[in-house]
Amino acid sequence: MQKKDSSVWEDVSEDLPSPPEIMPEWAAKEGSNWHRLSEFDILAKAEEMTGLTLELKYESLPMGVWGIHIVRRERGRIYVNSLLSLFWRRFAIFHEIYHLLNNTKGASFWKNTFVSMDGIEKCADTFAWAAVSPEWIEGDYSDWT
Repeated sequence: MQKKDSSVWEDVSEDLPSPPEIMPEWAAKEGSNWHRLSEFDILAKAEEMTGLTLELKYESLPMGVWGIHIVRRERGRIYVNSLLSLFWRRFAIFHEIYHLLNNTKGASFWKNTFVSMDGIEKCADTFAWAAVSPEWIEGDYSDWT
């Protein structure tokens, strides 16, 4: 299998979500609790908040798929596209965690309601931006291990 260069993703700037011009208060408050956590601490915090046993996997996913999460009973797994750069991987983790925390009924349920899927995805992106904002602003990802 040929390994794709993650820089391909950086060239597709129209697909990359832009940070909000003004961070909503809810997102700033919720996101601040996740600043500068290691992956282990992110999963531990998410497990505590969801009551799930979580696992994080990096896999080569189709272009345009940043991440997905799957929940079965008390176990959950977050898949993040390994082709993404370090920053966008981190962003995808927080995006999926937002869904685990706030959209527990799953996409199949929400698609059959009057709730906008675009609105749900925008909230997940906004939360992710709030969680990674210090590193984005400072350009310092050295403690992401």
